[in-house]
Order: sequence, then structure tokens, then C-alpha cells
Amino acid sequence: MVLPLPLFRSARRPILASAEAALWGLKSIKGSCYNFCTAIFKDVTYKELKNLLNSKKIMLIDVREPWEIVEYGKIPGSVNIPLGEVGKALQMNPKDFKEKYNEVKPSKSDSLVFSCLAGVRSKKALDTAVSLGFNSAQHYAGGWKEWATYEFSEKKHGN
Repeated sequence: MVLPLPLFRSARRPILASAEAALWGLKSIKGSCYNFCTAIFKDVTYKELKNLLNSKKIMLIDVREPWEIVEYGKIPGSVNIPLGEVGKALQMNPKDFKEKYNEVKPSKSDSLVFSCLAGVRSKKALDTAVSLGFNSAQHYAGGWKEWATYEFSEKKHGN
């Protein structure tokens, strides 16, 4: 059965509206999945990071600018890859990565922890890494500020 043209035109609007709603729903689900997927990567606490560094089972990437590292210091064992370079660095070939950062390039299954000054940039770096398939990535939300507070407190108290 073929609908007369006026009926077809009037039926078309609800059909298109349904299709648009379905597409919006898919976009919404995609956004929710992205937020959910990044949310499952937990923050690392100071004590957890300290244990992970002692175990040598992670690569700690400090995403602050080089001048910040020089001026304020860094977490021992961390590799400095500024936030603006993280995406490119994680996609480099291993030889170029080694030349630029003097470290072995992590594989997508390696454990990575991102840090910065106070957790904002490290979260962005984590999102970048996850979007590139680094499924064992986490971030140290306390950043250099928290690390320095704990470290200087421990040294002061002789721990």
C-alpha cells in the first residue's frame, strides 16, 4: 500500500523526530559511557603511589611544565611529559620516545600514573591515555602539593 502524498508528509515528521531522539540517545549514551569508563580508573593515594614506586611496577608521568619541575621539584622516579605532549608521546614509536624522554615507552597494558601540581592536568592526561587504549592508567590527584606535604612532614618527624 502506498500512502497518498499528504499523508506521507504528515507521517514523516514524527518518524524524523523519533530518529533524531534515537540519535540523541546514542550520543548521550556515548557521553555517559565515556564518563563511566574514565570514572572506573581510580585515583591513587599518597601511600599507594609510594608503594607502587617502591615496587617499580609503574611509570609515573609528571605532566607539569619543565620550569615547574625545576622551580618546585618532582616526585623521585617520575618522567616529565608536559600535558600538551602526552597524546603525541604515547603514540610515538619506541625509539623516538626513548630519545626524547630517556625512558622505555610504555605499552598499552603497562601501569601508568599521571601527576601534576594538584590533580587537574593529571586527570586530563589520564583521559587522553584512556582514549588511546592505555587501560591500566590512573592518576595521583594529590599531585606535587600533597606529595611535598607528606614527604617534608615525614622527614621533619624522622620517618
